Amino acid sequence: MAISILNRFLFPIPKHKPFSLSSFSSSPASDQSNSLIPTVVSVLTHHRSKSRWNYLRSIYPDGFDPTQFSQISLQLKNNPHLVLRFFLWTQTKSLCDHNLLSYSTTIHILARGRLKGQAQILMKDAIRLHGSEGHEGEDFDLESKPLKVFESLVKTYTQCGSAPFVFDLLLKACLESKKIDPSIQIVRMLMSRGISPRVNTCNCLIRQVSLCRGAHAGYAIYREVFGLDCGIGEQNVKWVSRFRPNVQTLNTLMVGFYQDGLVENVKEIWDQMKELNCNPDGYSYSILMAAYCDEGKMDEAEDSWNEMVAKKVEPDVVAYNTMIGGFCRIGEIERAEEFFREMALNGIESSTTTYEHLINGYCKIGNVESSKLVYEDMRRKDFRPNASTMEALVRGFCDKNRVLEALEILNGAIRHFDYCPTGKSYEILITGLCQEGKMEEALKLQAKMVGKGFKPNSEIYNAFICGYMKQGNIEVADLLRKEMVETQMCRKEG
Repeated sequence: MAISILNRFLFPIPKHKPFSLSSFSSSPASDQSNSLIPTVVSVLTHHRSKSRWNYLRSIYPDGFDPTQFSQISLQLKNNPHLVLRFFLWTQTKSLCDHNLLSYSTTIHILARGRLKGQAQILMKDAIRLHGSEGHEGEDFDLESKPLKVFESLVKTYTQCGSAPFVFDLLLKACLESKKIDPSIQIVRMLMSRGISPRVNTCNCLIRQVSLCRGAHAGYAIYREVFGLDCGIGEQNVKWVSRFRPNVQTLNTLMVGFYQDGLVENVKEIWDQMKELNCNPDGYSYSILMAAYCDEGKMDEAEDSWNEMVAKKVEPDVVAYNTMIGGFCRIGEIERAEEFFREMALNGIESSTTTYEHLINGYCKIGNVESSKLVYEDMRRKDFRPNASTMEALVRGFCDKNRVLEALEILNGAIRHFDYCPTGKSYEILITGLCQEGKMEEALKLQAKMVGKGFKPNSEIYNAFICGYMKQGNIEVADLLRKEMVETQMCRKEG
């Protein structure tokens, strides 16, 4: 397997020997032709850009093998743009069957030339296309493919005059491809030899692990990478590595725990931040305040806000939205309005989220007039409301027996935003129309609902049945009852 191969390259170095990436290097491959490499280098560097490619193809119609390509590229390593064009030309014209050697050489040259985006693109291609290359008889699964690319980068590192951040680029390429286990193994192998990935790269790893495997798994990686000698909630933080996390690291951990609903762990990470003398930024405070707001602890959220202001940390739109949303959820709309006004006075532009919080807040206390005014202001700014906000607005007007106004709001959203109503919105409106005896309008809306792919459920059937019963149309109500039972039976059998 790839791990055993990497171990042969990475681990057998005597303890007394100082670490150097030169211990990973391999000797250059022998050149099969005494003239090919200098000739190609000369053509690429001295011929005009428009003629060089046709001329090269005319004198070398069979192209180049990966070793020849790599040796040519090494001669051009101070011109990374030319190396990239040479690589893409040989790839497009099928003049080189590129393997891990030629990919790795090109990646190193691009990285040392600070062409990081292009280097990462080639890394992803190398993982996808060539990661399964190996020794005869060895079988590589998909998870081992990044490790083969890593092995090749290690072997060609010194020869290409590369820099350690090339491995950060590889790790980011792996993480963007959702290859978590190989990323963790690469970090472990680098750190075992004294190479520490950049803090921001470690943050990306922690974030991806937290998203895919949960916040506790992300915290475990955090402890391992940064050498933290304590568990979550423990005191006396001790560090055994030579580099420490930054505020973005701790923000990443707090976000992970917050998204998993582990509010107490958010507070524990906050306490660790203070122990590490790591100054929280506006985003740090926003996460902590969001945790308090979700629990309805607005006093604690305001204390955090006041602390943030006292420390001269400028609140941003996220912080304001957090407080506005918190007060709206508990029905204290006046306090939410205060933060909204302060936000405007401080020159911070409102976002879609700001308006959604206010609309939901006004609907929660039954102030549909104010919710409509906020919605109209939102529409003027061309902010598109989400489905839950539209449902709250529709429900608010229907609860006030203003169903036709609710219907007009929904139709306006369809016209203005090309909004697609949810099945729940249709259900609320049809129920309201039936309760008011507006059966014709309800039938027209139900036809639109079916045209959008929503099937009538038992709530909609019952709304029509009740509506027709109120009108004394018992025959139609009975037919609908029968149809509802048959429909439910068909769905169960299906």
